[in-house]
Amino acid sequence: MATITLQSVDGQNFTANLEAMKLSETIKNLVGDISDQTTVPIPLSNVSSKILELVIKYCTHHHEHPSPSTADRDNDEKRTDDIDAWDAEFCQIEQSDLFELILAANYLDIKPLLDLTCKTVANMIKGKTPEEIRKKFNIKNDFTAEEEEQVRKENAWCEERG
Repeated sequence: MATITLQSVDGQNFTANLEAMKLSETIKNLVGDISDQTTVPIPLSNVSSKILELVIKYCTHHHEHPSPSTADRDNDEKRTDDIDAWDAEFCQIEQSDLFELILAANYLDIKPLLDLTCKTVANMIKGKTPEEIRKKFNIKNDFTAEEEEQVRKENAWCEERG
């Protein structure tokens, strides 16, 4: 088994299965640019050790247990209810870690992980009022009452679904 050493922004080194980590387009491209025999850690300037550990766990699991490709599905509709049990449990982490994981998945270009984490956030929002969303994500409401009423009027069509 070929391995790769990745270095988090805080300087911690992680050894991982090279083939598993090729789920990341960024890492796949980096590895293509360097010798297969290199033992020099690849620095990941935007990923903390805590999040890199999660990324490696995700890539390793999906390398060992591949799921059907979304390209194989004939339904083009974007869904948020098609998360398998392992992935759902994997995303049961602190909200701040979930958002860092989204950033890492984007930075490392791991589309399935980015889709999963974004679906998880979408499910957290689904069916909530703007006030509930603000409370859930600690978002300050910077609209005046008049501005908020104007936005509600302009977007009344959003509320009409039943």
